Amino acid sequence: MALLAALPVVAPDSTQQAVGYPSLFLLVLIGALVPVVPTGALVSSAAVVAFHRTAPFSMVLLLVTASLAAFLGDVALYWLGRRGMKSRNGSRWLEAIRRRAPEDRLEQARRKLTDHGVAVLVLSRLMPAGRLPVMLACLLAKWPMRRFVRGNLPACVAWAATYQLIGVLGGSLFREPWAGVLAAIVLTVLISTAPGLWRRVRGTAAG
Repeated sequence: MALLAALPVVAPDSTQQAVGYPSLFLLVLIGALVPVVPTGALVSSAAVVAFHRTAPFSMVLLLVTASLAAFLGDVALYWLGRRGMKSRNGSRWLEAIRRRAPEDRLEQARRKLTDHGVAVLVLSRLMPAGRLPVMLACLLAKWPMRRFVRGNLPACVAWAATYQLIGVLGGSLFREPWAGVLAAIVLTVLISTAPGLWRRVRGTAAG
């Protein structure tokens, strides 16, 4: 999916680009709302092909597209979570956030949020599986929307830039774009799964 989404984004034909950027925007937006779409892999894959085939302007446009989509998705999810917090019966969006925020990660996020405030939001977007525990901690702390937005905007820009850099690194290693895309996807998966695997190994060793 990542490869199919990336190719039209950076194709030289203007018509394909007109279709590709909105497609990437939509997929990243959906991925922010429903955390099953590999949005990091999408951005990295698009960056690989952009690195090989297009002018630097496309890299800037890619950064803006991914950042804005992630930002709007996060803000929408936070707004839905706030509605769920105020509702007597909660909401399916709030429940979805809770399911992906284990108690140990949530407690850690709450402590860091108390100590460091808005800066934790930036780091949460860069940490695998760190976004939703911190978002839930913000909801439980009753952060107003304005405060969340102020911290989330630089977080989304940093996230998009990081995964774009992963794509550029993958693209620079291979002459063929498809090989760079594959490398970027593998790197993204490793970055996303490594912390979870490490925690399991430590837990097994401690047990």
